[in-house]
Amino acid sequence: MTTTARSKGRPEALAEKVYQALKQDIFAFRLMPGDRFSENELAGRLAVSRTPVRQALFWLEHEGYVEVCFRSGWQIKPFDFNYFEELYDLRTVLEREAVRRLCALPPLACAETLTALKQFWIDAARLDDGNAVSTQDEGFHMALVAAAGNQEMARIHAGLTEKIRIIRRLDFTREERIEATYREHALILRAIFQQHTEEAQRILTDHIAVSKAEVRKITLHRLQQARLQPVE
Repeated sequence: MTTTARSKGRPEALAEKVYQALKQDIFAFRLMPGDRFSENELAGRLAVSRTPVRQALFWLEHEGYVEVCFRSGWQIKPFDFNYFEELYDLRTVLEREAVRRLCALPPLACAETLTALKQFWIDAARLDDGNAVSTQDEGFHMALVAAAGNQEMARIHAGLTEKIRIIRRLDFTREERIEATYREHALILRAIFQQHTEEAQRILTDHIAVSKAEVRKITLHRLQQARLQPVE
């Protein structure tokens, strides 16, 4: 259920705030896969009653972030490697199609559509903060899909992008990944501008495959290290 869908029919704005706070805790590794907690613990920490906490947890359960533990409250769902890999497979399909559509646009129209991406990834000075680059990387791929002009495709892509955000954050804890991201994004954009569809799709596919490979490298130690790093 999307935030927009909830906001249309919910009277409890407080539950939305709890939901957003808990989701940010998950993405920032303050709540880690396998962590267990009770509704009372969360209510005390967030200074709210159990009712908005319970509603927020139901939303997060529906979205696959938490699960009920029999007789012991709730827990952040452990990593399901196959699930994340399937999300990456779907992401690849959607983004390859988006690139194909962008390459079919008139060159001038395509260049105008992707001006902001060119300015950031090719023209501007590079950032060296992993969290900031992670956010911009997410925006790059969402912008490509949105620019292709299919709103339903963009909606589905945005949903799966959020689900793999935690993997993306882990991927950008290494300096070499920041360098590679700038280089590969520039190559993708140049191939699109030149209407080299197969080349753009190949670079994009290889680019995503590197992130997908990180899924199988996730360990508790890496998560603990990420937890120690501040996330904006």
